[in-house]
Amino acid sequence: MTQQKKMTIQDKLKKEKLLFDGAFGTYYAKIYDTRELPEYANTMYPERVRRIHEEYIEAGAEIIRTNTFASNTVSFDKAWESVQENIRQGYRLAALAAEARNVYVAADIGQISCHQQFHKEQISKEYVEICRTFLEEGAELFVFETFSDMEDIREALEFIGDKAFVIVQFLVNQFGYSQSGLSARKLVQRAERIEWIDAVGFNCGVGPGHMQQIIRNINFSGDKILTALPNAGYPQIVSNRMIFDQGNSDYFAKKVSDIAADGADIVGGCCGTTPEYIRKMRERISFVQTEKASSTCVKDIEPLPKKSASFFADKEGKKFIAVELAPPLGSDDEKLMDAAHLLLKSGVDVLTFPDSPSGRTRADSILMAEKVARETGMCVMPHICCRDKNAIAIRSQLLGAYINDIRNFLVITGDPIPSMARSSIKSVFNFDSVGLMQIMRDMNEEQFAQSPICYGGAINQGRRNLEVEIGRVKKKMDAGAAFFLTQPVSTKEGVERLRRIKEETGARILCGIMPFVSLKNATFMKNEMTGIDVTDEVLLRYREDMTREEGEQTGILLAKEMMALTEAFVDGYYFSFPFNRVGMLEKILNK
Repeated sequence: MTQQKKMTIQDKLKKEKLLFDGAFGTYYAKIYDTRELPEYANTMYPERVRRIHEEYIEAGAEIIRTNTFASNTVSFDKAWESVQENIRQGYRLAALAAEARNVYVAADIGQISCHQQFHKEQISKEYVEICRTFLEEGAELFVFETFSDMEDIREALEFIGDKAFVIVQFLVNQFGYSQSGLSARKLVQRAERIEWIDAVGFNCGVGPGHMQQIIRNINFSGDKILTALPNAGYPQIVSNRMIFDQGNSDYFAKKVSDIAADGADIVGGCCGTTPEYIRKMRERISFVQTEKASSTCVKDIEPLPKKSASFFADKEGKKFIAVELAPPLGSDDEKLMDAAHLLLKSGVDVLTFPDSPSGRTRADSILMAEKVARETGMCVMPHICCRDKNAIAIRSQLLGAYINDIRNFLVITGDPIPSMARSSIKSVFNFDSVGLMQIMRDMNEEQFAQSPICYGGAINQGRRNLEVEIGRVKKKMDAGAAFFLTQPVSTKEGVERLRRIKEETGARILCGIMPFVSLKNATFMKNEMTGIDVTDEVLLRYREDMTREEGEQTGILLAKEMMALTEAFVDGYYFSFPFNRVGMLEKILNK
Protein backbone atom coordinates (compact mmCIF):
# COMPACT_ATOMS: atom_id res chain seq x y z
CA MET A 1 0.00 0.00 0.00
CA THR A 2 1.05 3.61 -0.35
CA GLN A 3 2.87 4.80 2.74
CA GLN A 4 0.47 6.42 5.15
CA LYS A 5 0.36 10.13 5.87
CA LYS A 6 2.11 11.82 8.76
CA MET A 7 -1.09 12.38 10.74
CA THR A 8 -1.90 8.68 10.32
CA ILE A 9 1.18 7.63 12.23
CA GLN A 10 0.42 10.21 14.90
CA ASP A 11 -3.14 8.95 15.23
CA LYS A 12 -1.92 5.36 15.36
CA LEU A 13 0.53 6.21 18.13
CA LYS A 14 -2.35 7.53 20.20
CA LYS A 15 -3.82 4.04 20.21
CA GLU A 16 -0.80 1.74 20.16
CA LYS A 17 2.95 1.60 20.40
CA LEU A 18 4.98 0.83 17.29
CA LEU A 19 7.78 -1.65 16.65
CA PHE A 20 10.85 -0.74 14.61
CA ASP A 21 12.95 -3.30 12.79
CA GLY A 22 16.37 -4.42 14.04
CA ALA A 23 19.87 -3.69 12.81
CA PHE A 24 20.51 -3.84 9.10
CA GLY A 25 24.30 -3.46 9.03
CA THR A 26 25.36 -6.07 11.59
CA TYR A 27 22.73 -8.54 10.33
CA TYR A 28 23.85 -8.07 6.73
CA ALA A 29 27.52 -8.59 7.73
CA LYS A 30 26.60 -11.75 9.64
CA ILE A 31 24.78 -13.29 6.68
CA TYR A 32 27.12 -12.32 3.87
CA ASP A 33 30.45 -12.00 5.70
CA THR A 34 31.42 -8.94 3.71
CA ARG A 35 33.86 -6.22 4.72
CA GLU A 36 32.15 -3.58 2.60
CA LEU A 37 29.61 -1.03 3.74
CA PRO A 38 26.19 -2.72 3.68
CA GLU A 39 24.82 0.41 1.97
CA TYR A 40 26.72 -0.58 -1.19
CA ALA A 41 24.31 -3.49 -1.54
CA ASN A 42 21.53 -1.07 -2.54
CA THR A 43 23.00 -0.93 -6.03
CA MET A 44 25.20 -4.05 -6.08
CA TYR A 45 22.89 -6.65 -4.47
CA PRO A 46 19.36 -5.18 -4.30
CA GLU A 47 17.70 -8.55 -3.72
CA ARG A 48 19.71 -9.02 -0.52
CA VAL A 49 18.50 -5.67 0.78
CA ARG A 50 14.88 -6.32 -0.09
CA ARG A 51 14.99 -9.77 1.52
CA ILE A 52 16.32 -8.43 4.84
CA HIS A 53 13.56 -5.81 4.91
CA GLU A 54 11.00 -8.56 4.31
CA GLU A 55 12.44 -10.72 7.10
CA TYR A 56 11.96 -7.89 9.58
CA ILE A 57 8.42 -7.27 8.36
CA GLU A 58 7.59 -10.96 8.68
CA ALA A 59 9.01 -10.87 12.23
CA GLY A 60 6.50 -8.15 13.17
CA ALA A 61 8.22 -4.83 12.48
CA GLU A 62 5.83 -2.01 11.65
CA ILE A 63 8.58 0.47 10.74
CA ILE A 64 11.54 -0.48 8.58
CA ARG A 65 14.55 1.76 8.04
CA THR A 66 16.10 2.25 4.65
CA ASN A 67 19.59 0.82 4.18
CA THR A 68 21.07 4.32 3.97
CA PHE A 69 22.57 4.93 7.40
CA ALA A 70 26.05 5.63 5.97
CA SER A 71 24.98 6.86 2.54
CA ASN A 72 26.98 10.07 2.46
CA THR A 73 30.03 11.40 0.67
CA VAL A 74 32.32 11.01 3.71
CA SER A 75 31.57 7.31 4.29
CA PHE A 76 31.42 6.48 0.59
CA ASP A 77 34.33 8.73 -0.37
CA LYS A 78 32.52 9.26 -3.66
CA ALA A 79 30.87 12.10 -5.53
CA TRP A 80 27.41 13.24 -4.44
CA GLU A 81 25.76 11.91 -7.61
CA SER A 82 26.80 8.36 -6.70
CA VAL A 83 25.60 8.79 -3.11
CA GLN A 84 22.30 10.26 -4.25
CA GLU A 85 21.60 7.29 -6.52
CA ASN A 86 22.35 4.95 -3.61
CA ILE A 87 19.85 6.84 -1.41
CA ARG A 88 17.15 6.67 -4.08
CA GLN A 89 17.69 2.96 -4.60
CA GLY A 90 17.74 2.32 -0.84
CA TYR A 91 14.39 4.03 -0.38
CA ARG A 92 12.80 2.27 -3.36
CA LEU A 93 13.89 -1.17 -2.09
CA ALA A 94 12.37 -0.53 1.34
CA ALA A 95 9.17 0.85 -0.18
CA LEU A 96 8.93 -2.22 -2.43
CA ALA A 97 9.29 -4.55 0.56
CA ALA A 98 6.62 -2.61 2.46
CA GLU A 99 4.23 -2.46 -0.48
CA ALA A 100 0.75 -3.84 0.24
CA ARG A 101 1.65 -4.20 3.94
CA ASN A 102 0.68 -2.00 6.86
CA VAL A 103 4.30 -0.94 7.34
CA TYR A 104 5.97 2.48 7.46
CA VAL A 105 9.24 3.22 5.68
CA ALA A 106 11.65 5.47 7.55
CA ALA A 107 14.31 7.37 5.64
CA ASP A 108 17.38 6.47 7.70
CA ILE A 109 20.15 9.08 8.17
CA GLY A 110 23.23 8.50 10.29
CA GLN A 111 25.72 10.99 11.71
CA ILE A 112 28.40 11.99 9.22
CA SER A 113 31.71 11.55 11.00
CA CYS A 114 34.02 14.43 10.21
CA HIS A 115 36.07 16.23 12.85
CA GLN A 116 37.60 18.83 10.57
CA GLN A 117 35.85 22.02 11.57
CA PHE A 118 36.00 23.68 8.16
CA HIS A 119 33.84 20.88 6.77
CA LYS A 120 30.97 21.56 9.18
CA GLU A 121 29.08 23.91 6.87
CA GLN A 122 29.52 21.49 3.98
CA ILE A 123 28.15 18.64 6.09
CA SER A 124 25.10 20.68 7.12
CA LYS A 125 24.33 21.31 3.47
CA GLU A 126 24.77 17.62 2.62
CA TYR A 127 22.17 16.66 5.24
CA VAL A 128 19.76 19.03 3.50
CA GLU A 129 20.46 17.41 0.13
CA ILE A 130 19.99 13.93 1.62
CA CYS A 131 16.61 15.00 2.98
CA ARG A 132 15.68 16.61 -0.30
CA THR A 133 16.43 13.35 -2.12
CA PHE A 134 14.28 11.32 0.27
CA LEU A 135 11.39 13.76 -0.03
CA GLU A 136 11.58 13.53 -3.81
CA GLU A 137 11.19 9.75 -3.42
CA GLY A 138 8.07 10.27 -1.32
CA ALA A 139 9.44 9.87 2.21
CA GLU A 140 7.00 10.89 4.93
CA LEU A 141 8.96 9.53 7.87
CA PHE A 142 12.60 10.35 8.78
CA VAL A 143 14.85 8.90 11.47
CA PHE A 144 18.14 10.59 12.34
CA GLU A 145 20.17 7.98 14.24
CA THR A 146 23.21 7.82 16.54
CA PHE A 147 23.70 11.58 16.82
CA SER A 148 25.83 13.09 19.57
CA ASP A 149 24.21 16.52 19.19
CA MET A 150 22.05 18.38 16.66
CA GLU A 151 24.38 21.13 15.50
CA ASP A 152 24.87 19.75 11.99
CA ILE A 153 21.24 18.82 11.30
CA ARG A 154 19.37 21.94 12.41
CA GLU A 155 19.23 23.24 8.86
CA ALA A 156 17.99 19.86 7.61
CA LEU A 157 15.30 19.69 10.29
CA GLU A 158 14.01 23.10 9.31
CA PHE A 159 14.14 22.08 5.65
CA ILE A 160 11.89 19.06 6.32
CA GLY A 161 9.62 21.23 8.45
CA ASP A 162 6.09 19.82 8.54
CA LYS A 163 6.51 17.80 5.34
CA ALA A 164 7.28 14.58 7.26
CA PHE A 165 7.27 12.90 10.67
CA VAL A 166 10.76 13.32 12.15
CA ILE A 167 12.50 11.14 14.74
CA VAL A 168 15.85 12.16 16.23
CA GLN A 169 17.77 9.54 18.23
CA PHE A 170 20.94 10.13 20.22
CA LEU A 171 23.82 7.81 21.00
CA VAL A 172 25.05 7.94 24.60
CA ASN A 173 27.34 5.72 26.63
CA GLN A 174 26.35 3.73 29.70
CA PHE A 175 26.95 6.82 31.86
CA GLY A 176 24.45 8.82 29.82
CA TYR A 177 26.79 11.10 27.87
CA SER A 178 27.22 11.52 24.13
CA GLN A 179 30.50 11.77 22.26
CA SER A 180 30.00 15.54 22.25
CA GLY A 181 29.98 15.42 26.03
CA LEU A 182 26.32 16.36 26.44
CA SER A 183 24.15 14.49 28.91
CA ALA A 184 21.11 12.52 27.81
CA ARG A 185 18.95 14.94 29.75
CA LYS A 186 20.43 17.95 27.96
CA LEU A 187 20.06 16.30 24.54
CA VAL A 188 16.38 15.59 25.16
CA GLN A 189 15.88 19.06 26.61
CA ARG A 190 17.21 20.67 23.44
CA ALA A 191 15.31 18.37 21.10
CA GLU A 192 12.04 19.09 22.87
CA ARG A 193 12.41 22.77 22.01
CA ILE A 194 12.63 22.16 18.26
CA GLU A 195 9.20 22.25 16.69
CA TRP A 196 10.21 20.19 13.64
CA ILE A 197 11.04 17.13 15.76
CA ASP A 198 8.08 14.81 16.41
CA ALA A 199 9.86 12.05 18.34
CA VAL A 200 13.07 11.88 20.35
CA GLY A 201 14.96 9.04 21.95
CA PHE A 202 18.08 6.90 21.94
CA ASN A 203 19.60 4.16 19.84
CA CYS A 204 22.85 2.19 19.73
CA GLY A 205 25.74 2.65 22.19
CA VAL A 206 24.27 0.67 25.08
CA GLY A 207 22.35 -2.49 25.83
CA PRO A 208 18.72 -2.51 26.99
CA GLY A 209 19.52 -2.48 30.71
CA HIS A 210 21.60 0.66 30.56
CA MET A 211 19.17 2.33 28.19
CA GLN A 212 16.35 1.73 30.64
CA GLN A 213 18.37 3.37 33.44
CA ILE A 214 19.19 6.37 31.25
CA ILE A 215 15.57 6.90 30.25
CA ARG A 216 14.32 6.54 33.81
CA ASN A 217 16.62 9.37 34.92
CA ILE A 218 15.07 11.90 32.52
CA ASN A 219 11.91 13.95 33.00
CA PHE A 220 10.26 14.13 29.58
CA SER A 221 7.86 16.95 28.83
CA GLY A 222 5.42 14.61 27.10
CA ASP A 223 5.30 16.84 24.02
CA LYS A 224 7.34 14.40 21.93
CA ILE A 225 7.00 10.73 21.12
CA LEU A 226 9.65 8.68 22.97
CA THR A 227 11.76 6.07 21.13
CA ALA A 228 14.21 3.45 22.41
CA LEU A 229 16.33 1.17 20.19
CA PRO A 230 19.16 -0.37 22.25
CA ASN A 231 21.90 -2.65 21.02
CA ALA A 232 21.66 -6.39 21.60
CA GLY A 233 24.33 -5.91 24.24
CA TYR A 234 28.04 -5.16 24.10
CA PRO A 235 30.17 -6.66 21.34
CA GLN A 236 33.47 -8.45 21.33
CA ILE A 237 36.04 -7.35 18.76
CA VAL A 238 37.21 -10.33 16.72
CA SER A 239 39.52 -9.71 13.74
CA ASN A 240 38.53 -6.03 13.78
CA ARG A 241 34.84 -6.94 13.57
CA MET A 242 32.06 -6.46 16.12
CA ILE A 243 30.60 -9.80 17.20
CA PHE A 244 27.45 -9.76 19.33
CA ASP A 245 26.10 -12.53 21.51
CA GLN A 246 23.07 -13.81 19.59
CA GLY A 247 21.69 -15.86 22.48
CA ASN A 248 20.09 -13.16 24.58
CA SER A 249 16.96 -12.36 22.53
CA ASP A 250 14.63 -13.40 25.40
CA TYR A 251 16.44 -11.14 27.87
CA PHE A 252 16.48 -8.31 25.32
CA ALA A 253 12.74 -8.61 24.67
CA LYS A 254 11.99 -8.55 28.40
CA LYS A 255 14.08 -5.44 29.00
CA VAL A 256 12.63 -3.58 26.03
CA SER A 257 9.18 -4.60 27.21
CA ASP A 258 9.99 -2.88 30.51
CA ILE A 259 11.16 0.22 28.63
CA ALA A 260 7.87 0.27 26.73
CA ALA A 261 5.96 -0.09 30.00
CA ASP A 262 7.93 2.87 31.35
CA GLY A 263 6.53 5.03 28.55
CA ALA A 264 8.48 4.47 25.32
CA ASP A 265 6.11 4.81 22.35
CA ILE A 266 8.35 3.32 19.65
CA VAL A 267 10.82 0.52 20.38
CA GLY A 268 13.09 -1.66 18.32
CA GLY A 269 16.66 -2.87 18.01
CA CYS A 270 20.01 -1.55 16.93
CA CYS A 271 23.44 -3.21 16.48
CA GLY A 272 23.45 -6.97 17.00
CA THR A 273 19.70 -7.42 16.80
CA THR A 274 18.14 -9.68 14.16
CA PRO A 275 14.63 -10.65 13.02
CA GLU A 276 14.59 -13.10 15.93
CA TYR A 277 14.86 -10.19 18.40
CA ILE A 278 11.99 -8.39 16.67
CA ARG A 279 9.87 -11.54 16.76
CA LYS A 280 10.48 -11.97 20.51
CA MET A 281 9.56 -8.33 21.16
CA ARG A 282 6.37 -8.66 19.11
CA GLU A 283 5.37 -11.65 21.26
CA ARG A 284 6.25 -10.12 24.60
CA ILE A 285 5.46 -6.38 24.52
CA SER A 286 2.02 -4.95 25.16
CA PHE A 287 1.53 -2.46 22.35
CA VAL A 288 -1.71 -1.00 23.67
CA GLN A 289 -1.09 2.69 24.31
CA THR A 290 -2.10 3.87 27.77
CA GLU A 291 -2.54 7.44 28.88
CA LYS A 292 0.74 8.79 30.12
CA ALA A 293 1.08 10.21 33.58
CA SER A 294 1.91 13.87 33.55
CA SER A 295 5.60 14.55 33.88
CA THR A 296 7.61 17.54 34.88
CA CYS A 297 8.32 19.67 31.86
CA VAL A 298 11.98 20.07 31.07
CA LYS A 299 12.77 23.62 32.12
CA ASP A 300 14.65 26.26 30.23
CA ILE A 301 18.25 26.82 31.22
CA GLU A 302 18.27 28.75 34.46
CA PRO A 303 20.66 31.67 34.99
CA LEU A 304 23.82 30.55 36.76
CA PRO A 305 23.95 31.19 40.51
CA LYS A 306 25.67 34.43 41.49
CA LYS A 307 28.39 32.75 43.50
CA SER A 308 31.46 32.40 41.26
CA ALA A 309 35.20 31.95 41.55
CA SER A 310 35.80 34.03 38.42
CA PHE A 311 38.88 36.22 38.45
CA PHE A 312 36.54 38.97 37.17
CA ALA A 313 34.52 38.95 40.38
CA ASP A 314 34.43 42.25 42.30
CA LYS A 315 36.93 43.92 39.96
CA GLU A 316 34.67 45.92 37.70
CA GLY A 317 36.02 49.24 36.47
CA LYS A 318 39.69 48.28 36.14
CA LYS A 319 41.83 46.76 33.44
CA PHE A 320 42.40 43.08 34.10
CA ILE A 321 45.88 41.67 33.80
CA ALA A 322 46.54 38.05 32.82
CA VAL A 323 50.04 36.62 32.43
CA GLU A 324 50.83 33.37 30.66
CA LEU A 325 53.41 31.01 32.12
CA ALA A 326 54.40 28.18 29.78
CA PRO A 327 54.69 24.85 31.62
CA PRO A 328 58.10 23.21 31.20
CA LEU A 329 58.95 20.74 28.44
CA GLY A 330 60.54 18.49 31.06
CA SER A 331 60.17 17.88 34.77
CA ASP A 332 62.12 20.93 35.98
CA ASP A 333 59.64 23.66 36.94
CA GLU A 334 62.09 25.87 38.82
CA LYS A 335 62.02 28.74 36.28
CA LEU A 336 58.23 28.74 36.11
CA MET A 337 57.88 28.76 39.88
CA ASP A 338 60.42 31.57 40.17
CA ALA A 339 58.38 33.57 37.64
CA ALA A 340 55.16 32.88 39.54
CA HIS A 341 56.64 34.06 42.83
CA LEU A 342 58.06 37.15 41.11
CA LEU A 343 54.51 38.06 39.98
CA LEU A 344 53.04 37.52 43.44
CA LYS A 345 52.95 41.24 44.29
CA SER A 346 52.63 42.61 40.76
CA GLY A 347 48.88 43.19 40.71
CA VAL A 348 48.29 40.39 38.22
CA ASP A 349 44.70 39.13 38.33
CA VAL A 350 45.27 35.66 36.93
CA LEU A 351 48.08 33.39 35.74
CA THR A 352 47.33 31.27 32.69
CA PHE A 353 48.96 28.01 31.58
CA PRO A 354 48.84 26.80 27.95
CA ASP A 355 47.87 23.20 27.17
CA SER A 356 50.77 21.76 25.12
CA PRO A 357 50.71 24.49 22.44
CA SER A 358 51.77 23.56 18.89
CA GLY A 359 50.92 19.94 19.68
CA ARG A 360 54.19 19.42 21.60
CA THR A 361 54.21 17.81 25.03
CA ARG A 362 54.53 20.05 28.06
CA ALA A 363 53.65 19.53 31.71
CA ASP A 364 49.88 19.27 32.19
CA SER A 365 48.32 22.73 32.37
CA ILE A 366 45.80 21.87 35.11
CA LEU A 367 48.32 20.16 37.38
CA MET A 368 50.80 23.00 36.85
CA ALA A 369 48.12 25.56 37.67
CA GLU A 370 47.16 23.65 40.82
CA LYS A 371 50.76 23.67 42.10
CA VAL A 372 51.19 27.40 41.45
CA ALA A 373 47.89 28.19 43.18
CA ARG A 374 48.81 26.03 46.16
CA GLU A 375 52.26 27.59 46.63
CA THR A 376 51.48 31.22 45.80
CA GLY A 377 47.77 31.63 46.51
CA MET A 378 47.33 33.40 43.15
CA CYS A 379 44.30 32.96 40.90
CA VAL A 380 45.10 30.53 38.10
CA MET A 381 43.52 29.66 34.77
CA PRO A 382 44.73 26.61 32.84
CA HIS A 383 44.04 26.39 29.13
CA ILE A 384 42.16 23.27 28.10
CA CYS A 385 42.09 22.13 24.48
CA CYS A 386 40.09 19.58 22.51
CA ARG A 387 42.95 17.92 20.65
CA ASP A 388 44.05 15.18 23.03
CA LYS A 389 41.05 13.98 24.99
CA ASN A 390 37.53 12.73 24.43
CA ALA A 391 34.54 13.97 26.40
CA ILE A 392 34.96 11.41 29.20
CA ALA A 393 38.58 12.40 29.83
CA ILE A 394 37.83 16.11 29.71
CA ARG A 395 34.92 15.80 32.14
CA SER A 396 37.19 13.84 34.49
CA GLN A 397 39.81 16.58 34.26
CA LEU A 398 37.27 19.28 35.00
CA LEU A 399 35.94 17.39 38.02
CA GLY A 400 39.48 16.92 39.35
CA ALA A 401 40.31 20.58 38.77
CA TYR A 402 37.12 21.65 40.54
CA ILE A 403 37.91 19.50 43.56
CA ASN A 404 41.28 21.28 43.70
CA ASP A 405 39.58 24.70 43.63
CA ILE A 406 40.46 25.60 40.03
CA ARG A 407 37.43 27.39 38.66
CA ASN A 408 38.73 29.43 35.68
CA PHE A 409 39.55 28.00 32.24
CA LEU A 410 40.49 29.20 28.79
CA VAL A 411 38.86 26.89 26.24
CA ILE A 412 40.56 26.41 22.88
CA THR A 413 40.26 23.92 20.03
CA GLY A 414 44.02 23.34 20.09
CA ASP A 415 46.85 23.28 17.60
CA PRO A 416 47.15 20.21 15.36
CA ILE A 417 49.83 17.61 15.96
CA PRO A 418 53.05 18.28 13.97
CA SER A 419 53.11 16.31 10.73
CA MET A 420 56.20 14.30 11.70
CA ALA A 421 54.36 12.85 14.69
CA ARG A 422 51.07 12.04 12.99
CA SER A 423 52.09 8.50 12.06
CA SER A 424 52.38 7.53 15.74
CA ILE A 425 50.18 10.10 17.52
CA LYS A 426 46.55 10.72 16.65
CA SER A 427 44.46 13.78 17.39
CA VAL A 428 41.04 13.31 18.98
CA PHE A 429 39.05 16.46 18.11
CA ASN A 430 35.64 14.99 18.98
CA PHE A 431 34.46 18.60 19.18
CA ASP A 432 35.80 22.13 18.91
CA SER A 433 36.02 24.86 21.56
CA VAL A 434 32.31 25.71 21.22
CA GLY A 435 31.40 22.08 21.84
CA LEU A 436 33.65 21.98 24.91
CA MET A 437 32.03 25.13 26.23
CA GLN A 438 28.65 23.47 25.89
CA ILE A 439 29.96 20.58 28.01
CA MET A 440 31.16 23.03 30.64
CA ARG A 441 27.83 24.87 30.64
CA ASP A 442 26.13 21.50 31.11
CA MET A 443 28.40 20.70 34.08
CA ASN A 444 27.73 24.14 35.57
CA GLU A 445 24.02 23.31 35.64
CA GLU A 446 24.50 19.83 37.06
CA GLN A 447 27.74 19.21 39.00
CA PHE A 448 28.83 22.80 39.69
CA ALA A 449 25.52 24.60 40.24
CA GLN A 450 26.44 25.97 43.68
CA SER A 451 29.70 27.53 42.52
CA PRO A 452 29.97 27.41 38.72
CA ILE A 453 33.24 27.47 36.86
CA CYS A 454 34.09 30.47 34.69
CA TYR A 455 35.45 29.94 31.19
CA GLY A 456 36.43 32.01 28.21
CA GLY A 457 37.62 31.61 24.67
CA ALA A 458 40.28 32.78 22.27
CA ILE A 459 40.04 35.38 19.52
CA ASN A 460 42.16 35.21 16.38
CA GLN A 461 41.78 38.73 15.05
CA GLY A 462 44.24 37.88 12.27
CA ARG A 463 41.89 35.39 10.63
CA ARG A 464 41.62 36.14 6.92
CA ASN A 465 37.82 36.25 7.00
CA LEU A 466 37.02 38.47 9.97
CA GLU A 467 33.27 37.83 9.60
CA VAL A 468 33.86 34.15 10.36
CA GLU A 469 35.80 35.05 13.50
CA ILE A 470 33.06 37.44 14.65
CA GLY A 471 30.54 34.65 14.15
CA ARG A 472 32.71 32.28 16.21
CA VAL A 473 32.93 34.81 19.04
CA LYS A 474 29.15 35.11 19.12
CA LYS A 475 28.75 31.31 19.20
CA LYS A 476 31.18 31.09 22.09
CA MET A 477 29.27 33.78 23.97
CA ASP A 478 26.06 31.83 23.40
CA ALA A 479 27.83 28.78 24.85
CA GLY A 480 28.66 30.69 28.02
CA ALA A 481 32.08 32.26 27.35
CA ALA A 482 32.52 35.09 29.87
CA PHE A 483 35.70 36.60 28.42
CA PHE A 484 38.18 36.34 25.55
CA LEU A 485 41.95 36.36 25.25
CA THR A 486 43.29 37.43 21.88
CA GLN A 487 46.29 36.54 19.78
CA PRO A 488 49.16 39.03 20.34
CA VAL A 489 48.57 42.42 18.73
CA SER A 490 51.61 44.18 17.29
CA THR A 491 50.22 46.33 14.45
CA LYS A 492 47.67 49.12 13.99
CA GLU A 493 45.77 46.90 11.56
CA GLY A 494 45.45 44.22 14.24
CA VAL A 495 44.17 46.86 16.67
CA GLU A 496 41.47 47.99 14.25
CA ARG A 497 40.34 44.42 13.57
CA LEU A 498 40.11 43.86 17.31
CA ARG A 499 38.14 47.10 17.73
CA ARG A 500 35.60 45.87 15.19
CA ILE A 501 35.17 42.56 17.00
CA LYS A 502 34.50 44.45 20.23
CA GLU A 503 31.97 46.75 18.55
CA GLU A 504 30.02 43.93 16.89
CA THR A 505 29.98 41.45 19.77
CA GLY A 506 30.32 43.45 23.00
CA ALA A 507 32.61 40.70 24.28
CA ARG A 508 34.83 41.19 27.32
CA ILE A 509 38.28 41.20 25.73
CA LEU A 510 41.79 40.90 27.15
CA CYS A 511 44.14 42.08 24.40
CA GLY A 512 47.12 39.82 23.75
CA ILE A 513 50.52 41.49 24.25
CA MET A 514 53.79 39.73 23.43
CA PRO A 515 56.92 41.86 23.96
CA PHE A 516 59.48 40.30 21.62
CA VAL A 517 62.94 40.37 23.23
CA SER A 518 65.23 40.10 20.21
CA LEU A 519 65.35 40.01 16.43
CA LYS A 520 65.75 36.24 16.60
CA ASN A 521 62.69 35.93 18.84
CA ALA A 522 60.52 38.15 16.63
CA THR A 523 61.68 36.39 13.45
CA PHE A 524 60.88 32.99 14.94
CA MET A 525 57.38 34.12 15.92
CA LYS A 526 56.79 35.54 12.43
CA ASN A 527 57.82 32.38 10.60
CA GLU A 528 57.11 29.50 12.97
CA MET A 529 53.99 30.38 14.99
CA THR A 530 50.59 30.54 13.31
CA GLY A 531 48.18 33.26 14.38
CA ILE A 532 50.88 35.70 15.55
CA ASP A 533 51.14 38.67 13.21
CA VAL A 534 54.68 40.07 13.06
CA THR A 535 55.21 42.55 10.23
CA ASP A 536 58.48 43.63 8.66
CA GLU A 537 57.92 46.99 10.32
CA VAL A 538 58.08 45.28 13.70
CA LEU A 539 61.25 43.39 12.72
CA LEU A 540 62.95 46.66 11.74
CA ARG A 541 62.74 47.78 15.37
CA TYR A 542 65.33 45.15 16.29
CA ARG A 543 69.02 44.69 15.42
CA GLU A 544 71.07 41.54 15.49
CA ASP A 545 73.70 43.13 17.74
CA MET A 546 71.25 44.29 20.43
CA THR A 547 72.11 43.51 24.02
CA ARG A 548 69.56 41.68 26.15
CA GLU A 549 68.58 44.95 27.82
CA GLU A 550 68.14 46.73 24.48
CA GLY A 551 66.02 43.90 23.09
CA GLU A 552 63.77 43.87 26.14
CA GLN A 553 63.43 47.66 26.08
CA THR A 554 62.31 47.51 22.43
CA GLY A 555 59.69 44.93 23.36
CA ILE A 556 58.53 47.07 26.28
CA LEU A 557 58.05 50.10 24.03
CA LEU A 558 56.11 47.99 21.49
CA ALA A 559 53.87 46.66 24.26
CA LYS A 560 53.16 50.17 25.58
CA GLU A 561 52.25 51.39 22.09
CA MET A 562 49.74 48.57 21.59
CA MET A 563 48.24 49.18 25.03
CA ALA A 564 47.82 52.88 24.27
CA LEU A 565 46.07 52.10 20.98
CA THR A 566 43.64 49.64 22.60
CA GLU A 567 43.09 51.25 26.01
CA ALA A 568 39.82 52.89 24.99
CA PHE A 569 37.98 49.66 24.17
CA VAL A 570 39.60 46.55 25.68
CA ASP A 571 38.87 45.25 29.17
CA GLY A 572 42.38 44.20 30.01
CA TYR A 573 45.60 42.67 28.76
CA TYR A 574 46.92 39.17 28.34
CA PHE A 575 50.73 39.08 28.47
CA SER A 576 52.83 36.30 27.04
CA PHE A 577 56.52 36.85 27.75
CA PRO A 578 59.11 34.99 25.68
CA PHE A 579 61.09 32.59 27.90
CA ASN A 580 58.87 33.54 30.88
CA ARG A 581 60.70 36.89 31.29
CA VAL A 582 57.98 38.25 33.53
CA GLY A 583 60.27 40.85 35.06
CA MET A 584 59.40 43.03 32.06
CA LEU A 585 55.82 43.43 33.29
CA GLU A 586 56.60 46.03 35.95
CA LYS A 587 58.34 48.24 33.38
CA ILE A 588 55.42 47.89 30.94
CA LEU A 589 52.77 48.79 33.53
CA ASN A 590 54.82 51.65 34.97
CA LYS A 591 53.46 54.77 33.30
